Amino acid sequence: MAFDYKKEYKEFYMPPKKPGIITIPPMKFLAVRGCGDPNKEGGDYKNAIGLLYSIAFTIKMSKLGSHKLEGYFDYVVPPLEGLWWQDGINGVDYSRKGDFKWISLIRLPEFVNYDVFHWAINEASEKKGVDFSSVEFFQWDEGLCVQCMHIGPYDNEPATINSMDEYIKSQGYEPDFGDNRYHHEIYLSDVRRCKPENLKTVIRHPIKKVI
Repeated sequence: MAFDYKKEYKEFYMPPKKPGIITIPPMKFLAVRGCGDPNKEGGDYKNAIGLLYSIAFTIKMSKLGSHKLEGYFDYVVPPLEGLWWQDGINGVDYSRKGDFKWISLIRLPEFVNYDVFHWAINEASEKKGVDFSSVEFFQWDEGLCVQCMHIGPYDNEPATINSMDEYIKSQGYEPDFGDNRYHHEIYLSDVRRCKPENLKTVIRHPIKKVI
């Protein structure tokens, strides 16, 4: 049976609907950076998602080809994730989607290193004739965070975020946005097939102890 990160690491991908504090270990990702409104039809965000999934499935399906990856194990491609920020704002302002800067992510299995990543880029480029130069090998140590499962439309996230802020305040913590410390979302639902009121999104924010 294929290894499923969502099932094996429920503490990271299936948190309760009430906020909780967690320390996230270092992980490796495929990443594409961009800016602007993610809802823009034909925009950079949707293009980035296509690039990420192309490389993710090139690695996953390598088991069917002649090039065998050392340490390979069969796995379910992890869910799409996103890091979001805006200049001059502590957190995010949903009324200013055009000002978003973002990094779209898909987690990589442990056997993927730089060599495997570069093989996958070259393999996908040759087969698809697409420029994958914007895809990065992204290593990230997220650290101490508060997280919560948000149910519903993305535009309703501020209510969930307010509950997260109230919770960490009660526990003696405060938000810790800054370099490599972002508003983080993990998308567990397929927006093309799921009603907005049923969307499941993990929201995660960096925190620190109040001094």
